[in-house]
Amino acid sequence: MTDLRQPFPAPGAGASPERHPVQGTDARKRVAVGSSIGATIETYDFIGFGTAAALYFNEAFFPSRDPLSGTLLSFATLGIGFAVRPLGGIVGGYLGDRIGRKPVLVGSLLLMGIATVCIGLLPTYAQVGVWAGVLLTLVRVVQGLAFGAEWGGAILMTFEHAPWRKKGLYTGITQAGFPLGLLLANAAFLLSVPLGGTWAWRVPFLLSAVLIAVGIVIRLKVEESPEFTELKDEGEVAKNPLKDVLRDDWRNIVRAFCLRVAETAGYAVSVTFVLTYLREEELADRTLTLTALMTAAALGIIATTAWGALTDRVGRRPVYLLGTAITVAWGVPLFLVLNTGAAVAIVLAFIVSYTVCQNCLAGVQGAWFSELFSVKTRTSGASLAYQLSAVVSGFTPFVVVFLYDAAGWVGPALLFSAYGLCGFVAALVTRETWGPAQRAEVDRIERDALAAARTA
Repeated sequence: MTDLRQPFPAPGAGASPERHPVQGTDARKRVAVGSSIGATIETYDFIGFGTAAALYFNEAFFPSRDPLSGTLLSFATLGIGFAVRPLGGIVGGYLGDRIGRKPVLVGSLLLMGIATVCIGLLPTYAQVGVWAGVLLTLVRVVQGLAFGAEWGGAILMTFEHAPWRKKGLYTGITQAGFPLGLLLANAAFLLSVPLGGTWAWRVPFLLSAVLIAVGIVIRLKVEESPEFTELKDEGEVAKNPLKDVLRDDWRNIVRAFCLRVAETAGYAVSVTFVLTYLREEELADRTLTLTALMTAAALGIIATTAWGALTDRVGRRPVYLLGTAITVAWGVPLFLVLNTGAAVAIVLAFIVSYTVCQNCLAGVQGAWFSELFSVKTRTSGASLAYQLSAVVSGFTPFVVVFLYDAAGWVGPALLFSAYGLCGFVAALVTRETWGPAQRAEVDRIERDALAAARTA
């Protein structure tokens, strides 16, 4: 009987070469690219809100005589989107394990697109008063639900179509959609700066309508996961995957949650908060800040894929330990480098924070998180762990503002390192899922298959 806890059907235990070919399905590349494009679009929409919150929304929706209050309210609205992501992950994960990965992919993308275009059409505080902030918050909630449902479906589709030896590489390609979305979002904001007024932030959100149309067409052509199809054909689909994974696999949910916090909450400090920090301290103007972030995002597309591919060679855990160790060490140096105010130093700071501290961890998560859970509850388990951490990261900028007000830049620096330490400890206690034993078993299966082919 197939051991569904393995990163692939257990070799020698009834694995079907038709359902689970060692080299992946014929659609493996198309699925990986399609999932990556969808992730790009949703990140453009979701992360674009973070950029706008840091640079514009405190003035447009929450004006106050006290700049700190406006910034706090802006970040609080940003955090609400993260806070509801676990609910989106629960719903999307449940549906992904019950009716399939593909319907969740299409539905989440459509929902995100509608919400994002609405942001570009919202009235400001000057037009409707406090209702502006209320409307912004409501739309942000919809964004959070859509984004929460997105990740599990995209990663699982890629993972379950991918070759056994290259699941890290293929899920890394999907994860690379996030830095690409970040790049496009900030490019749009950079190019819209000359427009001035509210158009400087409205245009990037309105442009997402074009991206959404392209994404929907691509995702409709993506094939359903072969592993889910097999479960469905055999009548083995879980009746209540959420209940099952919480009862049987809650420890892996906790471990994955802590692993993820280091990456996503660390990003909230080293990127989201730093955008505001540079502005408040007058260390860089908006053009330099966005250029630095775009440079890091462009490199991050390659870095995320490369980190994922590296895990196929050395294992998931060693790469994660490396990334979290660097995160622990980078907290104080990050702000020392930023405080120089030198353009080159600021660009370098974003590159290290993003391509190493963030991309290194993100590149591992797609394969490692998927391998921690069984096929029956994989979407629910991976999505829940992944999105629960979003609550921490969503309100981290809000907390960091208080730390900065109380202790200066040292507070945010130490918090960043603390998140890294959380991830490091979690990596130590989480089982390795792709190591020498698994690679050796794949070698044996390939040799046996080749021998059988020659005999036939």
